[in-house]
Amino acid sequence: MSIEIDRKRRFETVAAEVSDPVQRYLRRRATADDADDAYSETLLTIWRRLDDVPPNAALPWAYGIARKVLANQHRATRRRLRLIDRVGTSAPERPILGPGEADDFPEVREALSRLSEADQEVLTLWAWEELEPREIAAVLDTTPNAVSLRLTRAKTKLAHELERQSGTDAGHEPIETKEDHQS
Repeated sequence: MSIEIDRKRRFETVAAEVSDPVQRYLRRRATADDADDAYSETLLTIWRRLDDVPPNAALPWAYGIARKVLANQHRATRRRLRLIDRVGTSAPERPILGPGEADDFPEVREALSRLSEADQEVLTLWAWEELEPREIAAVLDTTPNAVSLRLTRAKTKLAHELERQSGTDAGHEPIETKEDHQS
């Protein structure tokens, strides 16, 4: 009986630690209903695999679980959409943005959308979830060195997309010249 109580307490501790960040992670990547479903599935998986939770890295581990749950959902959604396409109905709603994300930077979101899914994932884990490369490595099941390389390349690609979009160097305001003021 005490083993089950200890397990329940450990789950509650892990769930309390990962709950809000994982919900935000999921809501950034899925519709509200899909995010709720993925969150429930993520918690169920954490409960089933509680003994696999790393002692000092529960959050990156939980992100990894949530990422795989979403991938499964996306595959199911794509299959469903192909079927819907054949039947001729409409596409699903767009993912809901989290608080403070209401397209504050639409140009960044647009540039990000032109990158590969892998580049988007590593950038959003770094920027939105504020994970370090070693934590991102746990989420993506790879090495911190591989993440650092992917992150550097993805940042460069994003900067190029932003430059292409705006016609200026990314992160820099255009310099006004005397000719700009004379016209």
